[in-house]
Formats: sequence, C-alpha cells, structure tokens
Amino acid sequence: MKQVIKYSLLSVLAVGYIASPSCKKNTNGRTDYAPILAPAKTDIDAGNWKPVLLAGATEFSVAAPAAVNSTGYVAELNEIKALQLNITAEQQAKINYWGAGGVLRWNEIMRELVAKYNLPPYQNADGTYPIPSAANPFAYPLFPFANPPYAARAYAYVSAAQYDALVAAWYYKKQYGRPAPYKTDATIKPMLTQTDLPSYPSEAAVLAGVTAEMMKLLFPGEIANIQQKLEEAELAAIASGSATRSDIEAGEALGRQVAQKFTARARTDKAGAAVGTPADWAAFESSTLAKGEIAWISQDSPKRPPMLPLFGKVTPFLFDANTTLALRPGPPPSTSSDQMKKETAEINAFVSNPSREMIRIVHFWADGVGTYTPPGHWDAIAADDFITKNFSEVRWARNMALLNMSLMDAAIVCWDTKYAYFNPRPSQMDASIKTLTGLPNFPSYISGHSTFSGAAATILGYIIPEKANTYNAMASEASVSRMYGGIHYRSDCETGIATGQKVGAFAVARARTDGAD
Repeated sequence: MKQVIKYSLLSVLAVGYIASPSCKKNTNGRTDYAPILAPAKTDIDAGNWKPVLLAGATEFSVAAPAAVNSTGYVAELNEIKALQLNITAEQQAKINYWGAGGVLRWNEIMRELVAKYNLPPYQNADGTYPIPSAANPFAYPLFPFANPPYAARAYAYVSAAQYDALVAAWYYKKQYGRPAPYKTDATIKPMLTQTDLPSYPSEAAVLAGVTAEMMKLLFPGEIANIQQKLEEAELAAIASGSATRSDIEAGEALGRQVAQKFTARARTDKAGAAVGTPADWAAFESSTLAKGEIAWISQDSPKRPPMLPLFGKVTPFLFDANTTLALRPGPPPSTSSDQMKKETAEINAFVSNPSREMIRIVHFWADGVGTYTPPGHWDAIAADDFITKNFSEVRWARNMALLNMSLMDAAIVCWDTKYAYFNPRPSQMDASIKTLTGLPNFPSYISGHSTFSGAAATILGYIIPEKANTYNAMASEASVSRMYGGIHYRSDCETGIATGQKVGAFAVARARTDGAD
C-alpha cells in the first residue's frame, strides 16, 4: 500500500484539475461551484446503519491505529506540516475541490465517463455491428458501451459500494476515535471544515479505494486515470490537515475490500449476457408476430441488433427476480386497435407543430448519445439539491445509493417490459413521423425516461420531502418530452411513470428501515 500513495504534493495536486472553480456548471452537471462540505451533523452512529451487501460493518476488520503520541504518528504530523508550507493557489483549489465531498466528486467523474463511453458502435463493412468486449477494452468498439441500462447499473454499483464502505468506516471511526490531525497538533492548519468526526480510517481514502476498485470492472480502460484521481483525492486530504498517511492507508484498504464484494456480485448478476444472441432477437420478433401484433424493428440502417434485450433478467438490488416479473405492467394497446391509431396520430401532431417550449423540453431531457444518460441526469439533479442540505459523506453516500439502486432496478423492470411486448415505435407505425430527437434502438413500451423519472422522483421526494412536488413535475416533463420528440406514445409514458413509481417505492421502503432516519 505504501508504495501506491507515496506521491509528491507538487506532482499530484498540480495536475489533473478537471475544471476551473470559476465555471459554475457544464453540460455534464458538474458542480465546481460547490462549497466545502460542512455537514450539519457527523452521523457518528452511521456504523449501525444497514448496509447493502455487507453482513455488517465489521465484516472487514480494520486494525487499531497507532497512538497519537507514538513516534510514527508524530512523523506523519510532520509530513502534513511540510506539505502545508508551500501550497500554491492551484493546490489549494484542489483541496477545496475534493473538500466539497468525495461522493459528489466521484459521482461527477462517473457521469463524465458514462458520457465518454455512451457511443454506439459503427457498423462493419459487411453491415453487421461489433460488440464491445470486456476482455479487450481498448479494441474498437471500446468497452463499455455506456447506454442507459449499463449506466444505471454502473451508477448503482459504485454508489452502493461507496455507501457500504463508509458505513464500515464510520463504525471504526467511532470505535477508535482518533482525532483529526489538526485537533492533535495546533500548528497544523485545518483547510476544510472542522468537525468532531474521527479521522481513522479516512473517508476520502475509503471512497477513493472503493471507487478505484469498482472501475476495474466497469470502466477498465480508465484505471490509470482513476488511479490519478485517487492519488489526488488522498493527498488533498493529507495536505488539508484532515488525515494522516496511516488514516489514508487504512481507508483505501477498507474501500478496496468492500469493492471486491460488489465486483463479485456484479460478475454473477447476468448483465454480461444481456446482449443476447441472434436466436434471442429472432424469438422476440416471432413471439410478437404470433400474437397478431406488429413487431418492433430497428430503424437504423443497416438494422442494428436490439439494445441489451436480456437486461430484464439482471439481478436487482431492491427486490428479487420474481418481483421484476410482478412489476411488469399489462400490455400496450394492440397495434391494430383504434387506441393505437389515436396515440400515433397524437405523436404526429406533436412533431408536426412543435412549440418553442416543446422543443426546449425535448432537448433538455434528450440525454442521448454522448451524454451521461437519463440516470446520470437524475444524479446531477440530486447532487445540486444535496449540496444545499449539508449532508455528511456517509449520508450523501446512502442517499445516492438509494437513488441509483432505484434507477438500476427501474432499468431492469423497464427492459423486461420492453422485450416482453416488443412494441413498435410511432415512426414505425407512421413513416411520416419525423422525430425531434435521437431514436433509441429498442422497443417502445414502456418509456425508459418515464420509468427512470418515476423511480427517481419517488425516492428523491422521500429524501427531500419539501421538493416532492418539484421532482414529480420534473418527472412528468421528462416523460412528456419523449412524446414531444416523437419517439413514444402516451401509453408508454403514463405506464412508465407509474411503473417507475412502484420501483421507487421499494427504495423508500428500504430507506425507512436502514437506520439512517
């Protein structure tokens, strides 16, 4: 471990700063304006909160720290003093950047990675499409293709692992009670908010360790980049006077151990088989035709295989596979029904005469190729609001885990429904419909945006109840944006919202019993 974190202040804090703090926000929801985290309470008893996967906070042991009067600890304090002697404005900016909160910053980095990898492969010369391979992530097409289901799963695994790791960290913080360096030595300048939270193990290092380990699985081509961010975050914690080197080492080791439990689950959750096979793709079409319905077909040219048709079989976080099936809504209007004709005509009317406000709504919620996807959009919304609440790091992690587990499970239920019914898009039913946004390469019913938004609004409304109506209004707007854009029927959107709300209710039920409220 020691060889990993022996880096210089100049080499780490002076490089890799993602954006100027003068820029309030960019198109990927960055919050460089965020103030230094000043938690309203330390949540010192969070070690008793219910983890997601860990059997308990003590599943992984953390050795007792050295006494604050030991020779080794005094040397660590001296290291902090040396680092603080010649800190430049740029290095201070790094400290402030990470001081806004590790959960916030790592989630932003995740969103940027999702946007970077949210690129569908281009076709081969023979008209077929290559599939990204985790075994060779640097070959074209790069692994992963971070489409909405993949992104939802990635956000969920990272957030849930961060939460469990911090629950364990808080347990040992309270058990060992070693104070922050600036409380032990008055000559150390506290550069972040002073609290009574013990510093061992370091929460900054726990978050860095758990996130870096998860990235090996989720974004293997970014391991070197993430390692740089890890070193930056950890050194910022040391230079700020918030943690000693042994606080950091213990935290990173704990985070990586917890991540291993989540990566083991991820390797067996069936996501690796979600792309399906040509036989699977053909079976969906033939089953739909056998029911007398018009089957969805890809409108890409050449036709592209459907996106992750077996994602509905992925293991959820908030409930079991049987519940996935139970949450599947009833069928959409028959493709030969008057109701289908009516809904198709409605979409044609929207795209034929869009107002400026309708176009604004379509673009705001588009979240298509090259973006952080609909789940990332809701993460950005949540981050903006959580900043104002002064949550502790562990409460930040708990809330983001609840949100992202609901988004992943919403994707699972939504994709199960899409491929159960294999319903055509409006522009397939009426070729005169010209969409105002990108046309997703998967069946229409139910709307993914609507399902994600219904789930997100439900759990966020529980976490910040005074904004529940606002979140519901945002979810409704996100849903209707897909009608205005010409890619979903009304039944897709209304049923999607209702289904997402049911998924979100499972996150609320967990929140009510996790010990944090």
